[in-house]
Amino acid sequence: MFMGKRGSIAWAVIGWAAAAGAADVAVDGGPAPGPTPPASYAFTDGPTRELSWDNGTRRWNYVWYTGAGAWTGNDFNVSTLLAPGESAKLWRFKMYSRNDWPNTVWDGFRIAIYNFTGGVPGSRLWPTSGTGYFFRPSIPTNGHVWVECDINWMCPTNTFIVAEEQFYNHPNCDVFALDNNPTALNHSWEYYGGTWSLFSTSSVAPYRNLMIRVIVETDNFTKVAPTSLGRVKALYF
Repeated sequence: MFMGKRGSIAWAVIGWAAAAGAADVAVDGGPAPGPTPPASYAFTDGPTRELSWDNGTRRWNYVWYTGAGAWTGNDFNVSTLLAPGESAKLWRFKMYSRNDWPNTVWDGFRIAIYNFTGGVPGSRLWPTSGTGYFFRPSIPTNGHVWVECDINWMCPTNTFIVAEEQFYNHPNCDVFALDNNPTALNHSWEYYGGTWSLFSTSSVAPYRNLMIRVIVETDNFTKVAPTSLGRVKALYF
């Protein structure tokens, strides 16, 4: 792996993605403000929950030099949040990103929901046609921010992967982020070169937890403690 300094805070890395084959990547670990939820969304103890595996603090931003067909995502299981016969509505996709690196504008990316049966990623569930839903943020913030995109779709399964495709090539692309927890929770995935694998790129070791979230709605959260604060970790088996 070869590394070259990029200013005083950023590093451009050309390396091997351990599980995804040869993948040229660029990463930046410069300082960032602490992420906060958008003011437009109120977290309550109602039937809406934001599920995540990250701890809310960024460690790395990450992009592939070739982004088309390169996906990252987190798996979730909402079965413990549902009463018998219920289904979850996936309300919003959420990802920590920025518009000031590697360029200075929002370029857009694709999002999709994939099946997750038997502990491995499967076929795409949403959108039901095409190759993903293209979304270009319009947030005026110059820097790090949570980006949200409406889904508003009733998911037919309790286990799924919420994913984003970089779509454009570096440097004309929007980045995703990994948190600063050095312990891999093994719920973050990457799709590169036609294969899904747990996110394990060596250039950002040991950080493996993607800052990709989903906001879900159900009719009944009888299995969630009433003292919860609404923003909960994904409950998994």
